[in-house]
Amino acid sequence: MSGHTENEIVIAAPLDLVWDMTNDLENWPQLFSEYAAVEVMERDGERTTFRLTMHPDENGKVWSWVSERTTDRPGRTVRARRVEPGPFQHMDIRWEYTEVPGGTRMHWQQDFAMRPDAPVDDAWMTDNINRNSKVQMALIRDKIEQRDREGRSAAVPAN
Repeated sequence: MSGHTENEIVIAAPLDLVWDMTNDLENWPQLFSEYAAVEVMERDGERTTFRLTMHPDENGKVWSWVSERTTDRPGRTVRARRVEPGPFQHMDIRWEYTEVPGGTRMHWQQDFAMRPDAPVDDAWMTDNINRNSKVQMALIRDKIEQRDREGRSAAVPAN
């Protein structure tokens, strides 16, 4: 068995701003509520290898893993995979960005499988990812829309 999730949100902001903010790895701890730290380990063109560390969970456990992320700005897509899969047999992620009336649609797709000895199964993780993706996407939307409003306000000359 394996897990698959798809979640999306429309952000009332230009695609360039959405792209720039969501692909600024070093600022992910300020963009996502779940990440405590990001350590960029290597950059090679559009490919970045980095360590993500989460805030402690309800049991005090800190989860951390290495991922590899490749951006394709002209194609408006990002592909990522866990290099250190931890409890996953594999975790493959695709982000897509589309200009739509009123803003930018950000679509996240995740394909994964849990290890047989993982503390949870594919169905549990699917529900968890779907639930958490909605929370994180809403936070990201709010922060990007706020930045867009601030940028537009700053661009308007005072009378």
